[in-house]
Amino acid sequence: MTTSPLDATAKALNEALEGLDLAGRLALVADLEGRAVFTTSLGIEDQVITAAIGENKLTVDIATLQTGRLFNETVALIDKTEETYGILIKRFHPESADVDAYAAQYGANGFYDSVEARHACCDVRKLKPLARALEGASYWVTGLRRGQSGNRAATPFAEADNERGLIKINPLADWDIETIRAYVTANGVPVNPLHARGYPSIGCEPCTRAIKPGEPERAGRWWWENDEKRECGLHVPEAATSAIPNTSSAA
Repeated sequence: MTTSPLDATAKALNEALEGLDLAGRLALVADLEGRAVFTTSLGIEDQVITAAIGENKLTVDIATLQTGRLFNETVALIDKTEETYGILIKRFHPESADVDAYAAQYGANGFYDSVEARHACCDVRKLKPLARALEGASYWVTGLRRGQSGNRAATPFAEADNERGLIKINPLADWDIETIRAYVTANGVPVNPLHARGYPSIGCEPCTRAIKPGEPERAGRWWWENDEKRECGLHVPEAATSAIPNTSSAA
């Protein structure tokens, strides 16, 4: 198996990041040549990363995917977070033509009817806006953690995303949820009030429910599907599919 230059760089970065604390990991990435973009869903992990970027005034762009179906609490937290840290969180919205094409083919809430329709919705509302958010970036910072799900148990600190032509940085890969919560408390980090109502993982409102005692953190995402490894395609490309016409240049 041939190793690409991106793979080799990611391997070296993974080793360098392992021995650093969160601020050190983010500072290292901010100092690398090339643009770094952190995409936040405003969940508790992402709020910890945002706080570290804001408090240390690091040159990492922050973006969020404003899907049009977020909880009101999530939308309100975007403004509050900007005010708290004096930062700009750039919103990336789906294209109206793509949303209309999806509704014409599947119905506004067709994602409940099949895995194909759900992935097509994620493509329109998340994957295409993500492509615009990461345009020109060399590094993509995420809030992925090994403890979030079995599908993420081997998450490294740095990995090559050869499909997008960049390196994905996961500075919280080795943090557990207790460490996350302790950081939030110690640093007064603003978090989504839905976390206190049983939502450890928060996505679009129609596709997220509170979890039951003993369930995995991400059990409330796309709960009507049977696949335990269900994802939207942001971090597991093979999980994504696009089954509607390409109506914009944002793909």
